[in-house]
Amino acid sequence: MKKLLPIWLAFGLVFFYVAIASAGSEAGKSETVSGWVTDANCGVKGAHAGAEECPKKCPEKGDKLVVVTDTAEKVLTVDNPDALKDHVGHRVAVTGTISGESIHVASAKML
Repeated sequence: MKKLLPIWLAFGLVFFYVAIASAGSEAGKSETVSGWVTDANCGVKGAHAGAEECPKKCPEKGDKLVVVTDTAEKVLTVDNPDALKDHVGHRVAVTGTISGESIHVASAKML
């Protein structure tokens, strides 16, 4: 039994390091999502053509910019809102790093 303990301990450490390495490789991965640039107040209801006015007014009041994705209507808070300030109220393809419920925008392209 004492001979098996170091083997199991080594196996556990290898498994732990592999799990950490695979989790780390996902972090910082750049993704592209398409959706509407709006604000946290308007959210999903401001994510369509013709709803440009609300998202343009609310960020001036301090509301955060968000991207509402086309596919799942997931709301992603924009970490660096200056990157999307010219796209408020527009449908765009946003490339950036998604972390939880937020996105750090690297680039955006009008759709």
